[in-house]
Amino acid sequence: MEFHAIVAKSALMLFRRPSALIAAALLMLFGAGGALLAQMESADRGILPIDSSGTLEITGIKVDVGGKDADSARYAGWRIAQREGFKALWAKTNKRPISEAPNLSDSTLDGLVSSIVVGREQIGPNRYIAELGVLFDRTRAGELLGIPGQISRSAPMLLIPVLVSGGTATTVELKNPWQRAWAQFRTAQSPVDYVRVSGLGVDPLLINAAQSRRPARGWWRNVLDLYGAANILVAEVRLDRLYPGGPAKATFVARFGPDGTPLGSFDLTAKDSNDLPRMMAEGVQRMDDLFVQALAAGIVRSDPDLIIQPPPPVVEEEKPVEVRQGPISVLITAPNGAWFDYGLAVIRSIRGVRISGETSFAVGGANRVTVAYLGTPQSFRDQLVARGLAASVDGGTVRLNSAPAGPAAPQQQSPSP
Repeated sequence: MEFHAIVAKSALMLFRRPSALIAAALLMLFGAGGALLAQMESADRGILPIDSSGTLEITGIKVDVGGKDADSARYAGWRIAQREGFKALWAKTNKRPISEAPNLSDSTLDGLVSSIVVGREQIGPNRYIAELGVLFDRTRAGELLGIPGQISRSAPMLLIPVLVSGGTATTVELKNPWQRAWAQFRTAQSPVDYVRVSGLGVDPLLINAAQSRRPARGWWRNVLDLYGAANILVAEVRLDRLYPGGPAKATFVARFGPDGTPLGSFDLTAKDSNDLPRMMAEGVQRMDDLFVQALAAGIVRSDPDLIIQPPPPVVEEEKPVEVRQGPISVLITAPNGAWFDYGLAVIRSIRGVRISGETSFAVGGANRVTVAYLGTPQSFRDQLVARGLAASVDGGTVRLNSAPAGPAAPQQQSPSP
């Protein structure tokens, strides 16, 4: 009773003192900030996706072979995996029976195989038992498999792997087997262009289980623009265990878009924790099949409302060339006064021309006239030529040589007898 009375009295004193209440609130905020910082700096996250753009993979090849020693048995097992792997990949690619696959020599297969993936192996003194996968070079093996160099792929799709286990939903906040399975998935053989996140940097804040259910278009528009994607694919798995480390059952659900449109679901089981990676890898394969089927049906596609369109390029208007009005010197060569007067009349008829000075008329000579014109000497000469005069430009001077369209020169009358 005394303890409860002391706690109640302390709480009452905090409410009576606003400064103490504010200090307590600040301490709570600092504690939350510290927890958030610790989550961001945690090293238990971040699985980088493998680059599988140049390889073709076939998995689940079981070998059981003997040899004179362990190395010989292992080498023979890998040889068998190469042969069976190529036949299985050929049958899968061409959708034909494996019995129709061609038989290639071991030397040819050595040039096609990129690496051997060991899923599970048991090595004895003279026996080798393993479950292997084979990676073939896409460039060298594509022609023999009937695979074109480039395949038609979808628009970039942001993949969000959500794992619900023990009532907690996570994506890339912590390392988990579901994200690891997607990071190890060979995407080169899928027509869906996946954009996979690693969990480093700001990924846990922008892409998490809560955000995957957020339908706000404005938020997703900014996120997709950051990752260079055109829409969202959510791969969700709900994992239920009988007891820690024991059998597990998983329900896989594929969703599309910010609204979470369901594309399909299926169930898988694992015998124990050691069998969990196998179940997750199979779940990724079947989840990819659901996405591919939705892509073929036209459901999985880019959304123009989620793509930030770049602004149109700024077209700079050409500034008009400023033409200053300046004096132009015109030399008029006329055989008589009538031609000279006609030339002056044509010059005055040009728009924007003002004669500012002229000299006295000299028959057969060059008469200089100064005009004010809004333009260049070349454009002034073009105006004269358009009016039927013969004009040329010499430096900055316009020469007017004759006036063909002008009046005839007056004739002198002879005196009467």
